[in-house]
Amino acid sequence: MTSGYLPSTAGGGDLVAELASIATQAGPNTGLWPGLTIYRFTAPAGPTWEEIQSLSLCVVAQGRKAVTVGGETYLYDPFRYLVLSSHLHFQAEILEATIGRPFLSLVLQIEPDLVRQVSSDMLERRTTVFRSRETDARPPDACVSALDQELLGVVLRFLRAVKTTADRRVLAPLYLQELVYRVLQREQYARLLALAAAESASNPVSAVLEYMRTHLYESLTVADLADLVSLSPSAFAHLFRDVTGRSPYQFLKEMRLDRARELLVDGHLTVARISKEVGYASVSHFIGEFRGRFGVTPRAYYDAQALHRELDTQRARNDTGATLA
Repeated sequence: MTSGYLPSTAGGGDLVAELASIATQAGPNTGLWPGLTIYRFTAPAGPTWEEIQSLSLCVVAQGRKAVTVGGETYLYDPFRYLVLSSHLHFQAEILEATIGRPFLSLVLQIEPDLVRQVSSDMLERRTTVFRSRETDARPPDACVSALDQELLGVVLRFLRAVKTTADRRVLAPLYLQELVYRVLQREQYARLLALAAAESASNPVSAVLEYMRTHLYESLTVADLADLVSLSPSAFAHLFRDVTGRSPYQFLKEMRLDRARELLVDGHLTVARISKEVGYASVSHFIGEFRGRFGVTPRAYYDAQALHRELDTQRARNDTGATLA
């Protein structure tokens, strides 16, 4: 598995080709859409100071980048995207780039009004308990999430739409709205898990979320989960979708696969053992669903992460040696 590259079977090759066709000049390329910047570098660069005004989505198609916000460094690559909150001053550094395999990425700053509109539509579907807690919580300045097929697909559709006049006028705004929804949905997902323990006594879905999190290895059905909170399966499924935006089955699957990804990054368990730990009776079924969500097999994902850790270690040694010299 080559570092810094998402296979074309996952759509990553399409994104590389799309950005390469747009970013004909080295450095930042702008003008295609308000707030959209496409970057191309043929060698590592930085760190440099940069600034954004709005919520920003940062996606790497090829290469690797580091962003430091408030003293914390976030690494992202074709497997992971970065979300930055508004009004930030930060440092950015291009870590991997060559002439043969240039660094290619996009940064899309999104208008605050659109973010408020989409987030408001999402929150209106949630229960009163969730609404009051979520709006009070301050989101982090930055976060890194796994780039899955749904988000990659809408990024590609948006980039292609902005290149032609009719599509730019009609389709691009729709794809942009979907893109914001997908990003917020994923960050809301993480927030829901954080809320689960605190709200288990006041919201039945929160209690189920906490149970799911601690029983991933078990065979769980909608009927089982509904019994936990004394609801019928149909009433529970409706309430769960209203709160989370997903069916219980879909939410549980994503929770299992995200936990599997964490275990792969840890590097202490085999793929077969991880499959069992997150509740899959069939290793082949687990591998297929992992590929469907993250675009690569568990083994390929592990190899890529291991290579990144090795490169980080080597870079740290080189930096220490240079300092001592």
